[in-house]
Amino acid sequence: MIRTDSRKCLRCSGCVGVCPRSALTLTEHGIVCDSRCNNCKICINFCPVGAIDLEIEGVRRHLPTKV
Repeated sequence: MIRTDSRKCLRCSGCVGVCPRSALTLTEHGIVCDSRCNNCKICINFCPVGAIDLEIEGVRRHLPTKV
């Protein structure tokens, strides 16, 4: 499952649009991911500010941000 850093998130909703499973929703508190997420990482790769991380078994995996 993915987790977002609300301090970094621009709320551009780009990740919502690229999610092939429609697992992301933009709320007033930021991006929320639901159980449809299959950890494809498309949203992580799309995020221009690196606000999205992958969390597996309670451990956050910080993926490199785009340069």
